Amino acid sequence: MKLTSDTIRAEYDWVHERGPTVVPIVNTVRADLGDAFETTVDPIDVGQYHDAVDAVFSDGDRAVNVAALVGLLRDLDVPGDYPGFVVDELLARELAAMIAGEQPLRLLAEATFHYADVYIHGDPDDPAGLDDLDAALAAGVQTRLPGWDWQAGDSPFGVDP
Repeated sequence: MKLTSDTIRAEYDWVHERGPTVVPIVNTVRADLGDAFETTVDPIDVGQYHDAVDAVFSDGDRAVNVAALVGLLRDLDVPGDYPGFVVDELLARELAAMIAGEQPLRLLAEATFHYADVYIHGDPDDPAGLDDLDAALAAGVQTRLPGWDWQAGDSPFGVDP
């Protein structure tokens, strides 16, 4: 894999165009987690997804790493899938975290990836990493975007020096 500005732009375009596939996953995950935590979580739309993707790829240092993980997952395949199960989960979990941002969002995105991954099953002809890629995009974006009550205000644990 060779990463250039053109490669990163191509991966950005691919991720951006994936909105109609990823947004319903985000909204399913948000609704289910909202039910589990007895709260309402705002759904997102494709415009918000595009804004999140734009923000991630506008940070060049983050963009090069996100593009690499997206490219790897799009092409990753292992006959029988199980032997490759660990590597696609590892790459996808890191992608979700990278999209989400810094701690504590990184950790939340990693956990959410495993939850989202339960919903996604690719077609038999798809590379093994593609369903994990969609789950990672959904987990990272859903974590990055507001909509959770706990994100609506300042943390009560901050110290005013």
